[in-house]
Amino acid sequence: MLQVLACGAVVFPGLFFAFRRILPCVFKHWSDADVVLVSERLVSSIHAAMATTAGVIVVSSCWGNVINDRHWLATYFVIWYGVPYMTYDIFAMYLSHYYRFRVKGHEDYKQHSLRTVNSFVRREFLLVLHHIALLTILLPVTLFFRKDQGDFFIGCLFLTELSTPFVSMGKILIQLSLQDSWLHKANGGIVLLTFFMCRIALFPYMYWMYGRHYGIPLYSVPFHLPLSTNLGNSCILAPQVYWFVLLCRKGYRLYQRSRMPDTGPLHHRSTTEVW
Repeated sequence: MLQVLACGAVVFPGLFFAFRRILPCVFKHWSDADVVLVSERLVSSIHAAMATTAGVIVVSSCWGNVINDRHWLATYFVIWYGVPYMTYDIFAMYLSHYYRFRVKGHEDYKQHSLRTVNSFVRREFLLVLHHIALLTILLPVTLFFRKDQGDFFIGCLFLTELSTPFVSMGKILIQLSLQDSWLHKANGGIVLLTFFMCRIALFPYMYWMYGRHYGIPLYSVPFHLPLSTNLGNSCILAPQVYWFVLLCRKGYRLYQRSRMPDTGPLHHRSTTEVW
């Protein structure tokens, strides 16, 4: 088990520190905060591509019988890469937070301390809670409580990562000062589309597939499932809806700013906050 777990535990931190070494050689003017941010986003995109690929394989393999069909990736991807990535990503997000405030000259960020960790948790509480929930809920469900059923739905959950590379691309484009380019605007539209389809619409789709298997209408599916299943899905869906609303607001502000005449540095600075 430890050897299997080491796969993702080595791959993701290894890629992160490799990018931290390579990027300063290419972009010599970047600060530590810039390098850590882009390194985190690149690794996040790699994991998302892996998870999406695994999801497509599992879903397509278990399409015939969404309850009883099996695929080994549904369990082992979580063990090999899902758990190590979520653990690593909490650390990477903390480093990004730390260097961002250190570059700004905050006195508390001259070195790592419990105060910097506490500040990170408070500022990124929802994201940290999301990661911890996946580690403490998705892992036990995947390994122990499914009774070897529902690989199709685990594959669907993998597909929620489809939007992540586009979210990361938006931040990387901003870092490259391309926030006013057509590519950034097109990427923003793709973010909204993929986020809605794979993180929100995916849940009623899974309920519909479950109802189709048992021959019951969609509106009856929640009453056919255990309360714990409905609560778990609601806990996963709720932050996705919240983040989608934030993305829509940011997208709307981007649209408004694109219609305004360029006002110089102030306009440039404000648009870098979008996406």
